[in-house]
Amino acid sequence: MQKYDSRPFLTYSIIAILLMLGLGLVLAQLTKNFVADVIEERVKNEAQYLSEFVNDASDLQQLDESSRQLNIGMIYVTQEKEVLLNNTEDILRLSNKEMTTVQHFITDSDGNFSDYQKGYLREHMFFYPIQTNSSSLDGSLILVLKISSLVNVTSNIWLIIGITMFIGILVMATLGRNIFEKYIKPIRSASGVADELAKGNYRARTYEGNFGEAEKLTTSINVLARNLQEMTMQKQMQKDRLEAVISNMGNGLMLIDEKGYIHLVNRAFLESFGGSSSDYLGYLYYEAVKEEEIHKAVKEVFMTEETVRNSFILPLQIERRFLEVLGAPIINHEKEWKGVVLVFHDITELKHLEQMRKDFVANVSHELKTPITSIRGFSETLLQGAMEDEALREQFINIILKESERLQSLIHDLLELSKLEKEGFHLNIESVSLKELIEDIVPIVEQQAKEKDITINQNIHEGETIRADSARLKQVVMNMLTNAINYTPQQGEVGIELHSNDDYMEIIVKDTGIGIPEEDIPRIFERFYRVDKARSRNSGGTGLGLAIVKHIVEAHEGWIEVESEYQKGTAFHIYLPKKFTKT
Repeated sequence: MQKYDSRPFLTYSIIAILLMLGLGLVLAQLTKNFVADVIEERVKNEAQYLSEFVNDASDLQQLDESSRQLNIGMIYVTQEKEVLLNNTEDILRLSNKEMTTVQHFITDSDGNFSDYQKGYLREHMFFYPIQTNSSSLDGSLILVLKISSLVNVTSNIWLIIGITMFIGILVMATLGRNIFEKYIKPIRSASGVADELAKGNYRARTYEGNFGEAEKLTTSINVLARNLQEMTMQKQMQKDRLEAVISNMGNGLMLIDEKGYIHLVNRAFLESFGGSSSDYLGYLYYEAVKEEEIHKAVKEVFMTEETVRNSFILPLQIERRFLEVLGAPIINHEKEWKGVVLVFHDITELKHLEQMRKDFVANVSHELKTPITSIRGFSETLLQGAMEDEALREQFINIILKESERLQSLIHDLLELSKLEKEGFHLNIESVSLKELIEDIVPIVEQQAKEKDITINQNIHEGETIRADSARLKQVVMNMLTNAINYTPQQGEVGIELHSNDDYMEIIVKDTGIGIPEEDIPRIFERFYRVDKARSRNSGGTGLGLAIVKHIVEAHEGWIEVESEYQKGTAFHIYLPKKFTKT
């Protein structure tokens, strides 16, 4: 059984005990007085009756006999304080203490018992003196009676009071517990739950199952708690969803109130502009953000109350990012102005793609224009009479053939690159031994290397079989070896290595050629990009080889890395997975 607060029970118990003690004292005193009055009345009548027989000393013998018959002790004291009769010890069987009480009563009275209508109660002994007026014998007759019944009655009264008190306390405890369980405890529990609800703990509940008003109270409190908890959960869910959407937006977001103070920035905004949220929240927008285009956009929204779109460049260390800011006014249902929301779109990639498209069109136009112009020019020269000169004719025809081959190679690479970039492009996956594939390709490029007195070094260990497109990988290795030979000067070295890792096969193609400047490395895989444009054209390259290589490697779920030092050499690391997971 659950414990309950004992303070009210203790208070009521103490009050009941005090009341019962007071009642006991009153009853004991009333009983004592009643018994004393009854005894006094009896003794008074007997004393008056017996006093009439006292005439001389010879009558004392008769009094002694009468006292024994009445079982009442008698003491006769003369005026000279002489005790002529005292049979109290024999009749009443007094103890030493009681004898002392009798002696003290006789001594203290000094024989003066003129007030014969009054009795004396001392130590549960009743003394009733009466004056005798005999001519021969003058003194006082004292009747003594032990009142043991008074002690018993008093004891019984206290016993009854004690039993009644015990039963009353048990009844009070039972009733108190019942009242507490049915009324006080539910109210206290409801009060405690109300306090918890006030503190924001909406999971608190009070127990139900009572009756009457307490049941209504606890039921109402629980219904209130459940409603508050449900409302809080829905509000928290909406808040979490909103925070998740805002935090994970790909675009930066800034919320400014009607006074110009920043109230919200998301993660994408901080990634673009740097700093933490504490650097922006609570500050005026023109103090926290330094870009003038943003200031203009906010001012324009405030003035026009319409959506505004601006673009600007955000410098970040060595790179630049192109951002587009979209500002819109915040107006509630009551048409009240609440502030401005700014959304920042990172259009850097779009700018780069647009620039690449422009460069691609320009490069294709330039690359096609050069051989076509050469072919047309030499053809016109031949038609104008140079055909008659056999040596000149042969020279021009060879140039036309060379330029047409270059034009054919360029168109072929463009078609190949276009095919690789198509969505429907797929690889012919089969088991391929990279060791055998490389050993088949090296003899093909050895003749080209011998013409420049370049040594090809091979470091090919036993390679594992992988799942790949054999024809496309041959194209990759051929392109890499051809580039290495083309960009390596006379008497240089070109190396090819094959290594096996846990999950990947690594092909390394390195040379001792002209190298690549550090600032050009990120762009070497772009179409038509050349580090040394004159050398590239002289070598017959189209500027599309590395772009094709990158697309083929990535189609195999691999990647390519470059290490280069200008004028010292370059190393390309191609990583191909052993297991091809695409279908």
